[in-house]
Amino acid sequence: MDCPRRHQLARLSDAGWTAILRQPWDTQARECLTHWATHRLPLVVTRRVTDAVAEGWLAVGLSAPARWDRRRLALQVPHAAVLGYGEFPRLADVRGLLPEAAQAAVRDLVDALGTQGATARVFGSYGWQAISGLAHIRRGSDLDLWIGVKGAAQADAVAHLLQSFGAARPRLDGELVFADGAAVAWREWIEWRAGRARAVMVKRLEGVALQHDRAWCEPGECVE
Repeated sequence: MDCPRRHQLARLSDAGWTAILRQPWDTQARECLTHWATHRLPLVVTRRVTDAVAEGWLAVGLSAPARWDRRRLALQVPHAAVLGYGEFPRLADVRGLLPEAAQAAVRDLVDALGTQGATARVFGSYGWQAISGLAHIRRGSDLDLWIGVKGAAQADAVAHLLQSFGAARPRLDGELVFADGAAVAWREWIEWRAGRARAVMVKRLEGVALQHDRAWCEPGECVE
């Protein structure tokens, strides 16, 4: 099985869910996880924040809907418990969840990204609601996008398309994701490329690092 990356969705086996539900969760967390297990909903691959994730184990999590107070639950599962990996929905596929006033701007953004050979995927509250069918979105929720890019030139073009998004709400947030899984917030990318920041924070599955050089963002295969 290929090495996973942040923002990928992991679907667990029955044995994997059984092992998770055997753990000593509080009542609220157990109810949420039981729902996820019963409906075979995916978890998201997350960054390893400590050395607690041993070899052969994967850090995953979920952002619960309003029913469970929008809790963020962090878990560890063995790689063997993962049946396969998937992706959050494309922006074009979640337009129905967006405010009517933003529909035209989203359509224009999807079209403009297409001319750059880029596809936006939606994580965060909009992405989770599209997947679970439950109430994750609230008033003021950002529209969190991750977009696979081939290198710095494409990242520049994509970031400026995001910056010119034609709707005030929802606010666009999210990351540009390079071929090796390295990701950077698109707003920070713009500041760094413009010389207004001396370094940029790059997130990988294994951790976070400040990058001053440009070698890490050389052209490669785009993440779709």
